[in-house]
Amino acid sequence: MNYQIELRHLLYFKVLAEELHFRKAAERLYIAQPGLSRQIRQLEDYYRVRLLERNKRNVSLTEAGKYLFEEVTRLLRYLDQIEVQLQSLANGKISTLRLGFIGSAVQTILPQLLVRIKQQQPDIELSLHELGNETQLELLQRKELDLAFVRTSDVPPGLCGLPIHTEHFSLVVPKEHPILKSAKPSLEQLKHESFILFSKNYSHSYFDLVMSIFQDHQFIPKVTLRTVNALTIFNMVKQGLGVAIVPSSLKNGYHVDVAFLELDDLPQRTTLYLAWNAENRNPGIPYVLDIIATSAPWTGAS
Repeated sequence: MNYQIELRHLLYFKVLAEELHFRKAAERLYIAQPGLSRQIRQLEDYYRVRLLERNKRNVSLTEAGKYLFEEVTRLLRYLDQIEVQLQSLANGKISTLRLGFIGSAVQTILPQLLVRIKQQQPDIELSLHELGNETQLELLQRKELDLAFVRTSDVPPGLCGLPIHTEHFSLVVPKEHPILKSAKPSLEQLKHESFILFSKNYSHSYFDLVMSIFQDHQFIPKVTLRTVNALTIFNMVKQGLGVAIVPSSLKNGYHVDVAFLELDDLPQRTTLYLAWNAENRNPGIPYVLDIIATSAPWTGAS
């Protein structure tokens, strides 16, 4: 071999692995098909493995090809991240932080945190993304998010989790519900009701925690609707389709005509966590962790 592998070889391979069709891949890359074939052969010669199985009709990845595709995808994503950070530094910024959050974080820590970051580290640029718990954890693992506010204690290996804010649960009922006239409302009064809950996909540990509330009250709820969206829950409750149990902080910020009853006598509490990837070298992460560490009131129960 009298040639060296360059970044373009890996980029060409990635596109071909996505298309599994030489002509379509060549069109995406704006190169001639013979040139693409030559680049792929050079890559196979360099690594001394067959990356593709070819016949007149199909192209498929070998096991080595599948592995290389995963690694190249990860590498190119990392190079994109480097470009973003370089642009931030060139513009006088410490870094660009991609921050994920669930809706309830907006009602608790997130607005305060954004204010403090702006006050203490104005050279950190923020990119905000409202996402579900599981999606955020997956993106953290792939280093496509830098920080995530999640409502789950099930943090995968390689990720760090810091409890930020603990709070009570609340019942959500229609404003004309009979329980509102009760001198001492209790969950047992609702055991024949239909319940609308956050789905297990929202967070496995959160779902199990909510189900433990019903277990303690010795009944299995009739769950008729599940969703990952708080506003959907509130609108369904308003329409009389059921009642719900949610983190108490969600009573703030949503202008929906429903009633909240805080369940402050329950032993169960729900906790908001900040999660990040221990291998993520974004220079803005330590600054934000330091701001949070010096803000002790955020870690107390509400």
